[in-house]
Amino acid sequence: MNRKIKVESPGRINLIGEHVDYNGGSVLPGAIDKKVEFLIENIEGNKCIIESRTINKKFEFEFSNLKKSNEHWENYIIGTVNNLINKKKQTISSFKCVIKSSLPIGAGISSSSALISGLASGLIEINNLQIDKNEIVDIVSDVEHNYIGLKGGIMDQFTILNGKKNKLIQLECYSRNFNYVNADFNDFQIILLNTNVEHNLADTAYNDRVEECNNALKIINNKFNNNYSTLCDVSPHLVSELKNILETKIYNRASFVINENQRTCDAAKKLNESKFYDLGSLMYKSHSGLKDLYEVSCDELDFLVDLTKPFEKILGARMMGGGFGGCTINLVEKSFKNEFIEKACKSYKDKFRIDLTPIEITICDGVKIKNLQTD
Repeated sequence: MNRKIKVESPGRINLIGEHVDYNGGSVLPGAIDKKVEFLIENIEGNKCIIESRTINKKFEFEFSNLKKSNEHWENYIIGTVNNLINKKKQTISSFKCVIKSSLPIGAGISSSSALISGLASGLIEINNLQIDKNEIVDIVSDVEHNYIGLKGGIMDQFTILNGKKNKLIQLECYSRNFNYVNADFNDFQIILLNTNVEHNLADTAYNDRVEECNNALKIINNKFNNNYSTLCDVSPHLVSELKNILETKIYNRASFVINENQRTCDAAKKLNESKFYDLGSLMYKSHSGLKDLYEVSCDELDFLVDLTKPFEKILGARMMGGGFGGCTINLVEKSFKNEFIEKACKSYKDKFRIDLTPIEITICDGVKIKNLQTD
């Protein structure tokens, strides 16, 4: 049966809880109205045809030859198909896929997870496969970890698939237990500032941080004869004791993760209580830890966060995403939004000779699929 579907796969923001997802902790993300769109249809023959209208490129492949491509973006497509066929042992038909995106690449709002999550969801739908959202999270994670080579957590995929309009998700990444939190900021709104400093996380220190955290967990378990499943299981009360058993760099990584996990739980509570000033303070503390202890910030991100601090109408700011570029996330009074954006763009251009891109977002639903035709 020939079918044609449209898939919308959103990016995501994370209000707080950075680099804790692969450490089993809590995060506070939401799906956003910037998204990757796919038109997918079954076609006859052996070839699959992929066209990206965003980057103006096209390629073809066959199921009998799913080896890696030298073109990085093609591997997100090939890796997804390879997983469904060779790991999930599913039968899928040849297909044509046209992709366009309003998600900036390299901005830290998860364009790669949106691409894989949307394509996987679309192929599952168009081939009538019995695979649920939790399994799709696993598929996307596996493609990113083992095909692309980025050892991240499940926050991005989970949020993209389970997002809900006007809600953030308080997600415990290890157990996947979650609840929705109202994303009602009253007189304030979220503004992203894209540094336009591109980062490819697979080629940065991201995987090093994963390894450093794994090392910290091993040492802590050996020292305390404990069996913590994840680094975020370690109580913040124990952090001072870790100073004696971990080398400085590893201690800094572990200290940040354990305290960031606690900040996320506190932030969800403050948001529920509409205590926005307290929430903003937690955002600043998060950035400070990411900069000084986790060392994943950069001059451009630090400059933009520091820029916000004198303004009473900005409650909080921090870098968001893997780091080394991408966006800051800012909680700004609505009446001050335009003035803030203007000041930030001018100051940033004066300092770095780079254009800043402000991104206004709303919190929206996760992946959506619409049937366009059935023969």
